[in-house]
Amino acid sequence: MRITEVTVTLWAWEDIPPTRYTRNIASSQSRSTQMGLVRIATDEGVDGHAFLGSALGSAEGDAALLVARLKPLLVGEDPLARERLWQAMMRRTRGQMLRVIGAIDVALWDLAGRAAGVPVHRLIGSYRDSVPAYASSMVLPSPEAYAEEAIGFKEAGWTAYKIHPPAEPDLDIRICTAVRRAVGDDYRLMLDSTWSYDYPQAIRVGRAIQDLGFYWYEDPLVEDDIYGYLKLKQRLDIPIMATEFPSAGPTSYAPWIMNQATDYLRGDVALKGGLTSCLKTAHLAEAFHMNYEVHHGGNSLNNVANLHLMMAISNCEYFEVLLPDAVQKHGLVEDIVVDRDGLVHAFDEPGLGAQIDFEMIEGNKITVLS
Repeated sequence: MRITEVTVTLWAWEDIPPTRYTRNIASSQSRSTQMGLVRIATDEGVDGHAFLGSALGSAEGDAALLVARLKPLLVGEDPLARERLWQAMMRRTRGQMLRVIGAIDVALWDLAGRAAGVPVHRLIGSYRDSVPAYASSMVLPSPEAYAEEAIGFKEAGWTAYKIHPPAEPDLDIRICTAVRRAVGDDYRLMLDSTWSYDYPQAIRVGRAIQDLGFYWYEDPLVEDDIYGYLKLKQRLDIPIMATEFPSAGPTSYAPWIMNQATDYLRGDVALKGGLTSCLKTAHLAEAFHMNYEVHHGGNSLNNVANLHLMMAISNCEYFEVLLPDAVQKHGLVEDIVVDRDGLVHAFDEPGLGAQIDFEMIEGNKITVLS
């Protein structure tokens, strides 16, 4: 089997609700974006697909790079040689095109699963068929709004809630206190401060949520401050989660592990270069008895790929559901659903197993790059 064609279909996603997760990350002011459907075709009629783009960033530039720079590496090659192709793409780009490499890698895994007639998680080696989900908030207008939302998810059967705060330390502490009082002491809460604090602020907030019994403290300092994270970890008892950024391959985690600067490793198929890359990191984390907690994938099909990854590893506890759904779910006939027990379940059709909404994509098509 050989790769015969690689294309990206760009389509318009309109009327995206506005949202914010940090001081600086918000959905497009135009409330529209371009998404990309990656298709890898073979001479045996087996295709693989992936999505590029998200509500927060257009696929247009990545699609052009994929076709211009990486397609020549793929055409004529064996699509099942994923490791060789991943290594070649990383060498060609020096790891500077992780979203593009990630989309190609996801499509290759989808293709391989379809060729074998099994879901991707079985191709890797299944560990489980469901995993708990947590609700991951947007920035809300008041402590009361966070508390109300958390109560709603608790009553719906979800087992955990994560706060994205406004990144104002005193207000963030008030929000965390209000949510804890609202849901009670037995409900699992996390805080993701999105790289917003300096070291004294991070210590102050960390001590407050530690006393409130929060489950983890995510990204309080800027993503490259290994020294600061090491000091923070030495002075706090609450588990620290870092390494979501920078966008880099598996070797970037080595200094974090060797310096004991984080309790958890973090990543997803878009930021870290695909399923192949994430699997390497999950196994690296396992060797050090660490969890590799999978981050939201940015679009619906990436989240399906993330879910297959989680079905095939033991050292990941939660599936992240970034809110609101209307900003995160687009392009599939049926997206991932959290059941009444707070669980998400494996897709069991061949490949990624999710049904792409080809009719909607065709109806909103802008162009096809090939």
